[in-house]
Amino acid sequence: MAVANGLPSRSRCGWRGLLLPPWRPRRAARPASLLVGARRRLGPAAQRSAAASQCCNSTMLRGVAHSAKDIFTLLLARSQYCNPGLNFSLLWTEVTNRSILPHSHYTTDKRSREENKEIIKSLYRLSVDIKKIRRLKEWVLFQDVAYVKEVANILQEMGADETTIASILERWPEAILRSPAEINSQRALWQLVCQNEKQLIKLIEQFPESFFTTEYHENQKANILFFQELGLKNNIITRFLTSAPSIFYNPVEKNKDTIKTLQRNYLSLGGSDANMKIWIMKLLSQNPFILLNTATAVQENLEFLQKNDFTNHEVLQLLSKLKGFIFQLTPTTMQKSMLFSKNVFKCSDQDLKQLVLKCPALLYYSVAILEERFEGLLKEGISIEQIKETPVVLELTTQIVQYRIKKLSALGYNIKSGTLETLNGTKKDFEVSYGKIQSKKERPMFNPVAPVNIED
Repeated sequence: MAVANGLPSRSRCGWRGLLLPPWRPRRAARPASLLVGARRRLGPAAQRSAAASQCCNSTMLRGVAHSAKDIFTLLLARSQYCNPGLNFSLLWTEVTNRSILPHSHYTTDKRSREENKEIIKSLYRLSVDIKKIRRLKEWVLFQDVAYVKEVANILQEMGADETTIASILERWPEAILRSPAEINSQRALWQLVCQNEKQLIKLIEQFPESFFTTEYHENQKANILFFQELGLKNNIITRFLTSAPSIFYNPVEKNKDTIKTLQRNYLSLGGSDANMKIWIMKLLSQNPFILLNTATAVQENLEFLQKNDFTNHEVLQLLSKLKGFIFQLTPTTMQKSMLFSKNVFKCSDQDLKQLVLKCPALLYYSVAILEERFEGLLKEGISIEQIKETPVVLELTTQIVQYRIKKLSALGYNIKSGTLETLNGTKKDFEVSYGKIQSKKERPMFNPVAPVNIED
């Protein structure tokens, strides 16, 4: 490589092939007037050096890095302006003799290498859509080591056909980076809770990420055994594995500690030993993510409710209604939400408590969400008193409320003078209420089969 004045020659080294490391942000350009003024304060030699550095920097930012050597060359070239005494030629010899960057098991940096042709060929043989992988997880195609054939063979042994295998690899290409030993270990683990391999391959096709996340294998195994000892059925555990896999990444001791805290508080709130196991399993089935909270957070939230004059029975009632979501809140957020609702309704603490029991949304929705819901209802002509009578309407989004009011208005139903109960409930509940109002409106004013009195 030619070197002139401490900087590689642009005509021979091809600066367009270089780029700053991806973790280094591009600096915002200074106004032209500031740059000109700065140049005027430099001497002629310094101006030439600065101009050369600026030119190189500008071109470098437009290039593309192809190797660790290129990046190192770039950094040395940039340092010449700050340290002209650096002997670039000697350092370049060292770079050409050995790599200076550590190598990991695999990398997501796809710009410094070329696609692995063997991976491409193997995926093509399996009828995998390579374009889809390039669009979603292109970095996978740049890895030196992959197990495409081995992964496909294991999936085929489990009963997957060619279409299913292609679908799995397209949805989660990282699967080909898992060794056969890792996949077979996961296979044996999931078989503890799956009825058969037909069910297992169906789960893998639907949730490939959950199955091929092998880094927490030992924790997953310990937690599966713990949940089985706790009394959870295998179909519930498989639902956890697919929809809430993160709870299996916890050390089993952490999950046990959280369960013990829930059990202790259930008994202290007046629950019975006979119902405790059923209550815990129901709580976990409704919201397994409570296991992501610490035992301390669970304790603090329960104490907050008790400090706000909720009786033990009412706290248990809230826990059942909230399905455990209360443990994902903090005392601070709950306090803010309750204070906001109290100011809007202009009610006493006792009245607010009754409103919260009717509508737990007043407790777990943030102030921003509650404010949006109140404004949406008020814009539709609904009064605060109406909301106070039926606070559960706040559980509906503004868009759903507007849609339902529009449908009811088309039937001539005046929501301002009527009850808000017709707005509440799930989509199915609303359709039932809507159907009753519609049939009532279409009902004839007279009975067509009744005798008609004719005056003589």
